[in-house]
Amino acid sequence: MRRHLPSMKALQAFEAAARHLSFTRAAVELNLTQTAISHQIRNLEETLGVKLFARGTGKLHLTQAGESYAAAVRLVISEISLATDRASYEQRDDTLTIACLGTFQIKSLLPNIEDFRTRYPDLKLRFKTLVPNAPPTRPDYDVAIQYGVGDWAGAIAYKLGDEEVFPVCSPALLERGPPLREPADLQYHVVVRTGSPLLVRDDWPFWLEQAGVPDLRFAGEISCDLLYPAFHAALEGLGVVMGRSAVVRHDMDQGRLIEPFDIRVTSPSAYYLLIPHGREGLPKVVAFRAWALEWLVRRVTAPSRATRSPVAAHRARRIAPA
Repeated sequence: MRRHLPSMKALQAFEAAARHLSFTRAAVELNLTQTAISHQIRNLEETLGVKLFARGTGKLHLTQAGESYAAAVRLVISEISLATDRASYEQRDDTLTIACLGTFQIKSLLPNIEDFRTRYPDLKLRFKTLVPNAPPTRPDYDVAIQYGVGDWAGAIAYKLGDEEVFPVCSPALLERGPPLREPADLQYHVVVRTGSPLLVRDDWPFWLEQAGVPDLRFAGEISCDLLYPAFHAALEGLGVVMGRSAVVRHDMDQGRLIEPFDIRVTSPSAYYLLIPHGREGLPKVVAFRAWALEWLVRRVTAPSRATRSPVAAHRARRIAPA
């Protein structure tokens, strides 16, 4: 015999109350009254035959059954939300969903996207932020911009130019600190690293080796789990960060970051435009691909040369990966 399933309203009320541990806050979030929240949860408890909440010393808390049920309900609501989101936008010709790594989105895509909007004013844009190195899932986007070597299954990949890596820092850092005339001078500076359990190695060892100082030790290190906070730390003058050509140009053009050396190393990885199989013929996708491979490539693949430090301005050296 099929068991009676609780309503979505009851599950939403329970999930919100479990997250806030407050019927009042759940009511505000869901635009309901506190009485309505209490009613939904009471019906849910009757359906399940267990108590989900208890009060102790005047404070609401979950029972053991409530904690287990909350974890399951939260996952179900999330999955339904994603599926609904996907179904609502996938087949809409007037909405282009762009999935993008957060740093590239903030530093490169958004500063340039107005040109695309001007060309296609009737096309609505919807942005999704990708998590670096996250396990692959079913694409819920029309196009994506990822970082890697171009080997994504289930998608057509277009390289957005070669990627160069090189140190950058705030002008204020050089004004108040030791000079940076050559790579060996980094031993007197703090550097900003990026790393996480999923990212074993950043670009600093790669660049130091190619620059001829593989065993150099920095005066100090600041570690960030993602690229964007690492760049922001450099903007605040906290240290020297390893820049990527596609995502530092805007800050270099604005004079917020400068290049103390002129030693750039071509990375084996790069930013790619990805189009899931089956979506490559959609007019909105065709339009974005043409724009990205023309306008976006031209705007992000070559940082401004006017933003070199005075020391680096007289020399130019590029190193291809070994």
